[in-house]
Amino acid sequence: SGEPRELPEAPVGVPDSFSEHVKLMFDLQALAFASDVTRVFALKLGRDASNRVYPDSGFKGAFHSASHHGEREDRIVDFQRINTYHVSMIPYLLEKLKSTPDADGSTLLDNSVIIYGSPMGDSNLHNHKRCPIFIAGHAGGRLKGGLHLRAPDGTPMANLMLSVMHKLGVDDMQQFGDSTGEFDLNQI
Repeated sequence: SGEPRELPEAPVGVPDSFSEHVKLMFDLQALAFASDVTRVFALKLGRDASNRVYPDSGFKGAFHSASHHGEREDRIVDFQRINTYHVSMIPYLLEKLKSTPDADGSTLLDNSVIIYGSPMGDSNLHNHKRCPIFIAGHAGGRLKGGLHLRAPDGTPMANLMLSVMHKLGVDDMQQFGDSTGEFDLNQI
């Protein structure tokens, strides 16, 4: 109707701290994996186009404005603080999965694939090339891990996603989005 509305109260038990809220979400996901409620989850840590602030990052400004740094060193450092803060939360999830036994005697992390990345290679220009991505877990022994891989220029990110799907046993998938082939995840 366009009329201003009052925001509802936050549900009881939702942490005020973003860090604590993310940890709670990670705990729920690990529990869902351990109880085989689901085998897939997606969680977006940041709201790229929002004015959300992350005080725990050490920067008091908003994510989106920081992402458009204009190549100014001080603003790049601010944006780096937010990204470093986001990445710093991932080990909590990885440790949680690593310390949780799976039904086959290995761990949830051994049988999982965790993909973390950015939708932008250079957010200042809205450039979607050379996006940083990391993968953790071993997909039930189908991924080596411990590798740093660099895709050739022009490789669609969808090639990575198609390769992950194949590592997870979805072998009948021939294409994912704009994929042009697979990306070797076990190369040396």
